[in-house]
Amino acid sequence: MEGSSVTLTCSSDANPAANYIWYKENINSLHLLSEGPQHVLRSIQTSDSGQYQCRAQNMLGTSFHWVTIDVNYAPRTPSVSVSPPGQIMEGSSVTLTCSSDANPAANYTWYKENINTVISTEQNFTITNVTTEHGGNYQCEVQNRVGRQITTKHLVVRAAVPLGTLELVVIGTSIAILLVVVDVSLIFLIRKKRSPRQVAEPGERPGYRSGRDGTWESEYTVVEYSGVKVNHSEPRPSNEVTDEDTAALYSTVKNHCS
Repeated sequence: MEGSSVTLTCSSDANPAANYIWYKENINSLHLLSEGPQHVLRSIQTSDSGQYQCRAQNMLGTSFHWVTIDVNYAPRTPSVSVSPPGQIMEGSSVTLTCSSDANPAANYTWYKENINTVISTEQNFTITNVTTEHGGNYQCEVQNRVGRQITTKHLVVRAAVPLGTLELVVIGTSIAILLVVVDVSLIFLIRKKRSPRQVAEPGERPGYRSGRDGTWESEYTVVEYSGVKVNHSEPRPSNEVTDEDTAALYSTVKNHCS
C-alpha cells in the first residue's frame, strides 16, 4: 500500500558467507540501491514499483534473485471531459468521459443530481438526442479496494433555434446593414453638394470660368421653365434657389395651366 514501510530481506547458503547487493531495474539497466541482507523502503511511493534484484556473492561465485513490488493506491482526483466540446445543442449527441489514475484499476459509476439510481457503470457515458432536461450536474464516482473519489461536471444544453427563425435573423441583419450604407452615402453626397464654392484665384473673373479654348464662360445660372429663361444678374451657387426663381416658375406654371 502507498505510504507503508516495506523491508526486503535476502538470504543465501554460502561458505564463506556471502555479501549482498541490492539493485533496481531502470529501463533495461540496474541501479545500485544498497548493500546488506536487507533493503528498507520507508513510506513507499508509486515510483518504487518495479523489479528488484538481490545479488549474493563470495570468492567462489555469484547468484541473484528477482522480486516484484507493486504499489497500490486509491484513485486520484478524477477529471471529466465532454465530447464534442463547447455548447451542447438540443437534439445532438454528447459523451462524458471520466478518467482517474488508480492501482488497481478503478471502477466508474455515473449519477445525476438528485437521482440516487445509477445511470451508467462505464467510463464513457453517452447521451443521444439531447434535450434541455439532460442539463444539470453529473457525478462520476471512481473506486477501487484502496479508496474512492467523486467529481461533478455541469452540463449546459442550449435550445435549438428553428431554421426559419435563423434565416429571418440573417436576412434582417443584412437589410439593416444595407440601409445603414445607403444612409451614409446619401449624407456624404448632400454634404458634398452643400460645400461652399472655392474663392476665385487671382486673375479669375468672378462669375466666369475659364473654358478649354482660353475664353471665359459665364457661371451665371440660367433657369428654363417651358421655354422661359430666367437669367440671374449675379453669380451664385448652382444649388441656390431664390425668390425670383420661385416667382418665375409659379408665373410660368400658372400661364400654362390657364
